[in-house]
Amino acid sequence: MRQSLMATVALSLAFAPAGGALAQSSTPVFQDNASEARRNAGSSQANAELFYMIQQLQGEVRRLQGEVEEQRNLIDRLTRQSRDRYIDLDQRILDLSEKVSSGAGSANAAAGPTSTSAAQPEPTVAKVYRQPSAEERQAYEQIQDLIHKDKKYDEAINRIYDFVDTYPEGDLSVNAYYWLGEVYLVKPQLEQAKQAFTIVATRYADHRKAPDAVYKLGVALDRLGEKSEAKDRMESVVRNYPDSNAASLAQKYLNSVGS
Repeated sequence: MRQSLMATVALSLAFAPAGGALAQSSTPVFQDNASEARRNAGSSQANAELFYMIQQLQGEVRRLQGEVEEQRNLIDRLTRQSRDRYIDLDQRILDLSEKVSSGAGSANAAAGPTSTSAAQPEPTVAKVYRQPSAEERQAYEQIQDLIHKDKKYDEAINRIYDFVDTYPEGDLSVNAYYWLGEVYLVKPQLEQAKQAFTIVATRYADHRKAPDAVYKLGVALDRLGEKSEAKDRMESVVRNYPDSNAASLAQKYLNSVGS
């Protein structure tokens, strides 16, 4: 009995350190798991907040992009409207100038000649057009590329307006007005084409592009349904520029309408 009791005591003493060690080691494990769980929870919350902020920023960027696009469209529309008004104003000035000239001519004719010198017609002086610089010619060729190669008509229209503003009253400026009419005719914006061709036909009647401009003015008038005006323009091409290619085209038109 005594030996058995001593064996039991010894066995208990032997397992006591191991049990204590197990008890001591189990506490940090639970603590570590809890800390890890808290860290994971905090990280998840931070990620969720970051994701929400990114979503908010993306939404704000999309809103700003929409506003920028609206502003760009508004600016483009206002630019087109202002340039249409510009060419329309140019045409109104030409019309007014013609009316004033015709009124003065009628008044002089009614008054009759006051002297022999007054009865003599004034000599016609051919206009000398300014020849383009290398930079001007390069800018004009870029416009031609936009029209013929790239077919970027809206950009070509903008560049033509810039061109005639930068290089006014030059040989290529007249060409630029003519091609403005051609581009408007292709789009088609017939009223604007009519105005552009009229500028060449009336202001620069002695320029080499004038016969083509008068013919294309007749084409624009025909497409607008102004048949009588179109016919008058075609007849004026044949009458005033008989040796031009435009005169041949105008005659074909007149033949087709039974003139």
